[in-house]
Amino acid sequence: MKAYDSVLMARAKDRPRVGDYIDAIFTDFFELRGDHLMGEDPAIYGGIALFDGRPVTVLGHRKGRELKENLACHFGMPEPEGYRKALRLMKEAEKFGRPVITFIDTPGAYPGKEAEEHGISDAIAENLAEMSTLRVPIISVVTGEGSSGGALAIGVADRMYMLEHAVYSVLSPEGFASILWKDSSLAPRAAEVMHMTAPELYCEGLADRLIPESPAGIEKDFTVTTNAIAEAIRDDLKELMALPADELVDARYEKYRHFEGKMAPATPEEGEA
Repeated sequence: MKAYDSVLMARAKDRPRVGDYIDAIFTDFFELRGDHLMGEDPAIYGGIALFDGRPVTVLGHRKGRELKENLACHFGMPEPEGYRKALRLMKEAEKFGRPVITFIDTPGAYPGKEAEEHGISDAIAENLAEMSTLRVPIISVVTGEGSSGGALAIGVADRMYMLEHAVYSVLSPEGFASILWKDSSLAPRAAEVMHMTAPELYCEGLADRLIPESPAGIEKDFTVTTNAIAEAIRDDLKELMALPADELVDARYEKYRHFEGKMAPATPEEGEA
């Protein structure tokens, strides 16, 4: 499969959404809203749930299926209020000793004028800093498209899983092609250069687990994927919850410290495009 085929699959409107994963993997979910500062952003969906009877905090990017739903949540692109809500939930989880599970599926943070006025860059930066020292386990699952700081703002985790046809990158291949070659139509070539697919990132050690999808399509046999996610969470939580908080934070620091040098995609020879 070409890398850009994975991009298109990750963006497909019939792929499961964050609510589908929460309903399938967790029980007794109770949604929490608002950032307790400015308002509510529906592009981040989260709350408290049970996983195998254990309280957890679960949250993720929310996209709609129809135009009206997508407009309401900016096509899964959170505003500052969304990231502040996510951080509020994670800090609450730390206070009560609950693990945090996040689901990543976004083309990036919302780029609108109001988002800039309300401090989108500050909200993302604060999440990165706070998650790096959060004293409870964090597991992130990239279920579709994970792009830019908009994805990383809920993705600084002890364990990062990627679905088989998910992608994760510093920006979209269209954006990459526009910047490097001044031609967004070269996005398929950019996707190859960026090494953004799940198998590539798993082989590079950036993804900790590669979660299978049904050959028939994830939307047709969703249980294959949700069972694999649940089993992975079950295994890793057992290990992570056994670590003292200081060791957990130190291990997370070392994990990301060793990513240095792996994140930059190979640059094509001049004129190759």
